[in-house]
Amino acid sequence: MNNIPAGKEKGSFVKKKFASVTRRYDLLNTVLSLYIDHYWRWVTTRELAAYPDGPILDLCAGTLPLSCEIVRQIPRPVAAVDFCFEMLQYGMERRLRSSAEKRIFPVCGDGQSLPLPDNTFAGITIAFGIRNLTDPPGGLKEMIRVLRPGGKLVILEFSRPRNPVFAPLYRFYLHKFLPSLAGLISGDQEAYSYLAKSIEAFYAPEELASIMEKVGFSQVKYRPLTMGIVTVYTGIK
Repeated sequence: MNNIPAGKEKGSFVKKKFASVTRRYDLLNTVLSLYIDHYWRWVTTRELAAYPDGPILDLCAGTLPLSCEIVRQIPRPVAAVDFCFEMLQYGMERRLRSSAEKRIFPVCGDGQSLPLPDNTFAGITIAFGIRNLTDPPGGLKEMIRVLRPGGKLVILEFSRPRNPVFAPLYRFYLHKFLPSLAGLISGDQEAYSYLAKSIEAFYAPEELASIMEKVGFSQVKYRPLTMGIVTVYTGIK
């Protein structure tokens, strides 16, 4: 859990690392999760399927895999915000021939200072992004600001399995196997060493849920998926 950048240094580091792995990012997500990442995004999107019509904000959208899943399941306008221009650009280039492209509107911006008006979105998603914010509580305050009253936030984030048999196996995979394989494929092992360290250092699910409540979200719930490798959180404005 040592040597994790903080503050402005963290923001610059994360942006640089995402830019460096952009063209291998989607491939690595699928390979390293054994394709389960597709299921995680499907579950995340289902949380918004029954919600009233209105635009969706996909925050920390990266190369747009979750934005595309949202459009596929519940065709609506999606504002895809990320602070890494290279990832957004590559995501749009890959999807130029897709019908999803017509509904996705990329915005290069900081999740902690959104260039968006108050009370705009019916729903917000953020997949594997809140952990990378320099100030997660501040980011949550921005999310509640731009969410409409009654709107829903859905967070998908890595967590730490607690099963006494599975947990040590997962930690070995996360810290030893994953950085080496991802570094070989992407050419940047440091990016995936950071991934492992940031997962270890991040809030436990009950802590993040408590922060969501403190900034003003109600009906906050969370549930683990895939033996606790990831957790889905929901809250209502």
